[in-house]
Amino acid sequence: MTAAQPIGVGGPRIEFAGIDLTLGRTRILEQVSFDVAAGSIHAIVGPNGGGKSSLIKTLLGQMPHQGRLTLHWPGPSEVVGYVPQALEFDRGLPMTVDDFMAAMCQRRPAFLGLSRRVRPAIDQALERVGMLDKRKRRMGALSGGERQRVLLAQGLIPAPQLLVLDEPMSALDEAGIQVFEQLLHAWRASGTTVLWIEHDLQAVLRLADRVTGLSRQVLFDAAPAEALTPERLLSLFSVHPRREGAA
Repeated sequence: MTAAQPIGVGGPRIEFAGIDLTLGRTRILEQVSFDVAAGSIHAIVGPNGGGKSSLIKTLLGQMPHQGRLTLHWPGPSEVVGYVPQALEFDRGLPMTVDDFMAAMCQRRPAFLGLSRRVRPAIDQALERVGMLDKRKRRMGALSGGERQRVLLAQGLIPAPQLLVLDEPMSALDEAGIQVFEQLLHAWRASGTTVLWIEHDLQAVLRLADRVTGLSRQVLFDAAPAEALTPERLLSLFSVHPRREGAA
């Protein structure tokens, strides 16, 4: 596999200001406010059910909300990539890696094969995640880690300025984790803004520029070395978390 090359140029700054989200009678998010610096790797950590994925869906325009959510783009181009936590599909389908990439990355129907226009980008994306030699394999025959690599590959096309990652490391093996870390370094070098939900706190400490602790409310927002202390993590993952500074 060739070394990762920088992709995407000039990501946006993101401003979450007083975001509230209620579904039925359940308060999902309450006055969530923090900024994501342009071109940074910004992690979000917190307990299951704490609102992390709901905040991402709010950013992607998939959930109604109150408050102000602003993306400050550096130019007229606004390219957003998204890598979900997992891919749900019928594993018995005769869908190859190429078929999946065609369905996700081109307008031409997937059953007609890869178009010549997007094929070079797909080739490069699959090579970068170490899946080029498995492009003819059925998606259902891949391991969980291999499917996650394919999801990462589709997130590279077109080259994103903002990339949203929902626990991308959850299914990766050691080789896949190394690929992901190379991609993170390339995104940072290219100025891509990355908003990254992650449960592996050691990876966040090692790789993120900033981290927000979210459990319905923002409990902390700081550099990883400052944020990921035992006291703050205990507050974040306790049953009744308290916001910093609360009595």
